Amino acid sequence: MRILVVDDEKLLVKGIKFNLENEGYEVDACFDGETAVESARAGGYGLILLDLMMPKLDGLNACSKIREFSDVPIIMLTAKSEDADKIIGLEYGADDYITKPFNILELKARIRALLRRSKIPGGDHSDKIIRGSISIDAVRRSAEKSDESVDLTVKEFDLIELLMRNPGKVYSREALLDQVWGYDFSGDIRTVDVHIRRLREKLERDPAQPEYIITKWGVGYFFKD
Repeated sequence: MRILVVDDEKLLVKGIKFNLENEGYEVDACFDGETAVESARAGGYGLILLDLMMPKLDGLNACSKIREFSDVPIIMLTAKSEDADKIIGLEYGADDYITKPFNILELKARIRALLRRSKIPGGDHSDKIIRGSISIDAVRRSAEKSDESVDLTVKEFDLIELLMRNPGKVYSREALLDQVWGYDFSGDIRTVDVHIRRLREKLERDPAQPEYIITKWGVGYFFKD
């Protein structure tokens, strides 16, 4: 598994690279957003660690550009602790974020969790779910709206798969964080709202009046079959 680490703090990059290589990962590094986009475009990475504040092109815009051609899992590294900055990172297409300074054990745990959820299952049998105009294939981890392909990030796919497998079941934000993110999430609970909004923009005919991904006010979200 190849991981791309992008940060202009070269000492930090060296430490992350050392620790991840000890875990058996192949690690490449670069130090600005423009190079990160070029490296991601070349492909071959299973995950990208992307710093928020960088020269030439910041992490948010680099993430947005990468999302134009790739759904590779992205964890945003940020020195900012404000919830708004974390939410903005998710809006730009990041799957997760971690605030500096961070414990390397926590970073490793988040990487494992994200890779585990992004891994394509083996086997020859399709696992396709079709509900209305939306369909997903859990084996290929692909999604379609009205027979047209839709690109989803790792977390977006995990979220819609859970909802579509359990139509009518209302999930609180806390339950979705627990089941989709897969670890003791300590960030802003609005992370769920961001992902729901992005799913509606990609899968609903009219995101302002969703037919499928429904809000149960005061409770959470469910998929209407």
